[in-house]
Amino acid sequence: MDFLHTVFFFIVAVGILVSFHEFGHFWVARKTGVKVLRFSVGFGKVLWSYQKTPNDTEYVLSAIPLGGYVKMVDEREGSVKAEDLPFAFNRQSLWVRTAIVAAGPAFNLMLAIALFWGVLVLGETGLKPVLGEVKQGTFAAAAGFVEGEEIISVNDKATKTWTEAMGTIVTSAMDGDPSIKVKVKNLADEQNERVLTFTESDAQDSEKLFDRLGFKPWSPKIKPIINEVLPNGAALAAGLKKDDLIISADGKPIADWMQWVDYVKKCPDITISVIVDRQGTRLTLPITPKSEQTGDKTEGKIGASVVMPEGLMKSMTVEYSLSPLDAIPEAFKTTYDYSITTLKMMGKMLIGKASVKNLSGPISIAQIAGQSASMGLVYFIRFMALVSVSLGVLNLLPIPVLDGGHLLFFGVEAIKGSPVSEKAQIFFQQIGMALLMLLMVTAMVVDVQRLFD
Repeated sequence: MDFLHTVFFFIVAVGILVSFHEFGHFWVARKTGVKVLRFSVGFGKVLWSYQKTPNDTEYVLSAIPLGGYVKMVDEREGSVKAEDLPFAFNRQSLWVRTAIVAAGPAFNLMLAIALFWGVLVLGETGLKPVLGEVKQGTFAAAAGFVEGEEIISVNDKATKTWTEAMGTIVTSAMDGDPSIKVKVKNLADEQNERVLTFTESDAQDSEKLFDRLGFKPWSPKIKPIINEVLPNGAALAAGLKKDDLIISADGKPIADWMQWVDYVKKCPDITISVIVDRQGTRLTLPITPKSEQTGDKTEGKIGASVVMPEGLMKSMTVEYSLSPLDAIPEAFKTTYDYSITTLKMMGKMLIGKASVKNLSGPISIAQIAGQSASMGLVYFIRFMALVSVSLGVLNLLPIPVLDGGHLLFFGVEAIKGSPVSEKAQIFFQQIGMALLMLLMVTAMVVDVQRLFD
């Protein structure tokens, strides 16, 4: 079920983003008088097609949902009927051809703006950026952070939620900022400024960087009292009931719920001897947690929830949204910031100053699509916005076979006054294809390594 869920939302996300990209090419081509023969979402075997008349555009849905294309009338790609020659792509002015090619990435960036605007207006509910225990020997400890402090801003940018605070810190570090100013407030509402310092090598791998930061969210100490016992779970099979208080597991005292959860996770398919207090009577129950796959780990689950103190969740979370008008400039700014960060990261990977482990291939993207969809609509929209930015920026890179490569040829044409020779274009496109294949293979290898790490 999890696999099907992941694949479904991956296809939905990629389908929407690719369709919007190709629609950009299609729409501008039609508006500038170029005849479009086929509009395809996906590659490979045609699953569905529609064409009103033989002279109209054929709309196609293909089997491999990892791209798409718009096929226009073009003398370079085959014979063209005499009546179609005025509508051929290759016969249009340089500026018309440039507009058609640039429209795909531009539509992706416009879609990202619209999606970020939607996220800001709908609003997000997230954990407050309150720090839990700070590990010694980490960047956070070196900067003087202490448990219970709430992050207010990072480099003067307000951070309302934990995700926003951590994302801003990691992004700033990856951008090459050697010192990041983090403003915090303590329980007495006193404000202080901490400075996180990094070297260039520290920020090469985002995953390792986050581990070395040493931040984790504050977690309250909740009494391990059973609330709901789920059907078909290990807790029900062992005889656990609502309001049972967990006293110990295998002779080890259990002080709070998270301690109990952590213990259960470490015991998939291993029987635990549990002592519970049931209305003043102590009982010993053998419980065998069922093993479940969580990401790349096998963990134990018993199928029971905890009694949450009234108002606790509300005190730990924050809701953040903007008015439709205020969200417009913020959506533009967010898209711009992510675009610049993406370009910087690609540049650093190219010159070896950032690890290729920062790449995400189809496996990682699919996993995040499924996870974000499980978290709710707003998270899925934000995920699509981020991928749309990446798709727009990637396609603008001056690599032949990408839109940016075609724009590079047009730039040369504008300077020299004539098109780049077909022979030269084919040569550079072959190099571009090789580079693109290398990038894709590298991303796939990184994905597979993540699964086994």
